[in-house]
Amino acid sequence: MLKFIDPDHPFYRPLWIRLLIVLFCAVWTVVEFLGEQTLWGMIFLAITAYASAALLIFYRPSEKGEAKAGGEEQDKGDEGGPTG
Repeated sequence: MLKFIDPDHPFYRPLWIRLLIVLFCAVWTVVEFLGEQTLWGMIFLAITAYASAALLIFYRPSEKGEAKAGGEEQDKGDEGGPTG
């Protein structure tokens, strides 16, 4: 199945980023409805519902994402140094 938002990506780990994305979508939905653009309002309402479900309601941080982020940090520290 095609995912429009990949909640396993490390970018979505901080709560404030996820809240900001959902808040932006909700505000834009209100802007469209206030501008009497019903079609775009409904489109952004669906986007807001999807983003809030994917990023807030059903969001579960994966252990795979934590291990990947931790492994990248360790690899960066090992590069370029003399061994021994």
